Amino acid sequence: MALKRMDNVGIVVEDLGRAIDFFRELGLELEGRAAVEGEWAGRITGLGDQHVEIAMMRTPDGHSRLELSRFLAPDVVADHRNAPVNALGYLRVMFAVDDLGDTLERLHTHGAELVGEVVDYKDVYRLCYIRGPEGILIGLAQELS
Repeated sequence: MALKRMDNVGIVVEDLGRAIDFFRELGLELEGRAAVEGEWAGRITGLGDQHVEIAMMRTPDGHSRLELSRFLAPDVVADHRNAPVNALGYLRVMFAVDDLGDTLERLHTHGAELVGEVVDYKDVYRLCYIRGPEGILIGLAQELS
């Protein structure tokens, strides 16, 4: 049996509303919000009885999703939000945008901070990393044509 698709990337946050607002400003659409709780969910995650609020965000083309989760129980046990870009494990989510300057300006009002510099790569892409809500590392790429 072959792989069919990647359904989503999940990110755990403390402030679900703030994260939703940030990713809406980036251009994702809120597909829905729900509570996931109970013993059945804990059997999947290995966390036992859990209570999580989730929001599913969809890219405008409908092909990719970002699942934002806020754990109410059990308590969060680790924090990787300020890990440098060369840390093992989760690195970043990369989004293609049509105007990097405009995107940075809009996201700045939602607390986004540039990690390094905006760089043009071989006159093909304009690229940068930003820290979004709660320090989430996000890559932005504008195709130069």
